[in-house]
Amino acid sequence: MSADKVGNVIPGRGDEDRVARWYFGGIASAGAACCTHPLDLLKVHLQTPHEGKVTLTGMAIKVVKNEGVLGLYNGLTASLLRQLTYSTTRFGVYEVAKQAWINTQDDKKRPLPFYMKIAIAGTAGMMGGFVGTPGDMVNVRMQNDMKIAKELRRNYKHALDGVYRVYCEEGFKSLFSGATMATSRAVLMTVGQIAFYDQIKQMILASGYLADNIGTHFVSSLLAGLAATTITQPLDVLKTRVMSAKPGEYKSIFHCVSVTAKQGPLAFYKGYVPAFVRLAPQTILTFIFFEQIRKHFGYFRQDYEKQK
Repeated sequence: MSADKVGNVIPGRGDEDRVARWYFGGIASAGAACCTHPLDLLKVHLQTPHEGKVTLTGMAIKVVKNEGVLGLYNGLTASLLRQLTYSTTRFGVYEVAKQAWINTQDDKKRPLPFYMKIAIAGTAGMMGGFVGTPGDMVNVRMQNDMKIAKELRRNYKHALDGVYRVYCEEGFKSLFSGATMATSRAVLMTVGQIAFYDQIKQMILASGYLADNIGTHFVSSLLAGLAATTITQPLDVLKTRVMSAKPGEYKSIFHCVSVTAKQGPLAFYKGYVPAFVRLAPQTILTFIFFEQIRKHFGYFRQDYEKQK
């Protein structure tokens, strides 16, 4: 149950009835990124071409040896910039559209159909992927910088410096290098994460075995992370290669696909384990943070409607 402004208990309303505000997803994603950035960096290193076979542990040791422990957080500002643009947009669009549909229903408890969740998530992901491309590209470059010879490194001071330098040195269009790939991946990622999380959580709550608590959020987000990793990994590999490529290395996206395909089908799933190892914690933390923010700072639909 909840209390009104003077402390009176309002029956039938609990924290689980609170509705998320549009920007909660961006804040939650940024918080999760701070925790999972080292795994994201190692994933990028494993996906970009390098000599010999390198494991996740081996890459981590190499990074720490060459750059120190803080090397695992190389490009953190770009990762935060990406989440605050990409995730704020996709979560915001999804939540606003979802609540708009619910507000048209007589039964406010009626869940959004799964096919509509997929459609809304796909649209939200497309918009978020495009908006977040500059931050995503700078993020990949900053993480990949330490693998390049010192005289060839870009040495961006931070994310905004990277965006500014790309704009000045390479032009505005370069800020959206790989936008098609990033947007396509974002569509699948948002469907895998947000739509699947919403649906899985709904099914668990409907079963009656678990309540709307952290256990439900954990299980739902873990399964959503598995779905998202599986359907996005091929595009993730291609996106990383395009964004980290030297000018003219790939003539087009299809050229990148062709070059990668020559290495065998499994090349499209290169780095799958570290991708899941990174994405699962990132997805879990994002939704746990999101749900906690919602429960503590969300609004009650009835109160919002009274203010209108």
